[in-house]
Amino acid sequence: MDQVTPGPFSSADFRARFAVQPDAHAGDDDYGDHRFNPGHPRLNQGKALRDAAVLIPVVDHEGDATVLLTKRAEKLRSHSGQVAFPGGTIDPTDPSPEAAALRETFEEIGLGQDRIEIIGRMPDYVAGSGYRIAPVLGIVRPGFQLTLNADEVDAAFEVPLRFLMDPANHKRDSRMWNDLEWFFYDMPYGDRRIWGVTAGIIRTLYERLYA
Repeated sequence: MDQVTPGPFSSADFRARFAVQPDAHAGDDDYGDHRFNPGHPRLNQGKALRDAAVLIPVVDHEGDATVLLTKRAEKLRSHSGQVAFPGGTIDPTDPSPEAAALRETFEEIGLGQDRIEIIGRMPDYVAGSGYRIAPVLGIVRPGFQLTLNADEVDAAFEVPLRFLMDPANHKRDSRMWNDLEWFFYDMPYGDRRIWGVTAGIIRTLYERLYA
């Protein structure tokens, strides 16, 4: 029987593309908001970067994988209502960024690590908000039931990987910050707006795996 080649947006193909990538830590700080905003004063606040980790949960729907995203709670003090990956600050008790990403994912949406296979990490992404974010890649077995933490998350939803990896959906946008323009990627999907750091990490994923 002939071997079936996995489709370009299946989890199997995603895994294969990642497997041939160079070391995720080669050229630290090459990725981040500074790529779109070189020399912007928002990037030079004189504070040490805080370490964080997010999970990029690729849900294994056979030929057409999806990415699981969240909408942050409107009542949060920072980045309220924004679309995000599950994740957060790396605690001193977290043995690794991978552990932090899994812990935060369970705390936010109730997705347990028994349904997640960690396959590796992307290069760190430096955010203008002062975080160095470790994007952890995970393949998620479907059929899960989520339990959202209402204090942190208003909704969780899936977006087709083929949509996110299509550069035609990567729009450039900007907003004013202290009378200076701040540039970012914007990826509207239905009534959801994927933008800022989340869109920047998705763009990094596209450049590394699909460009």
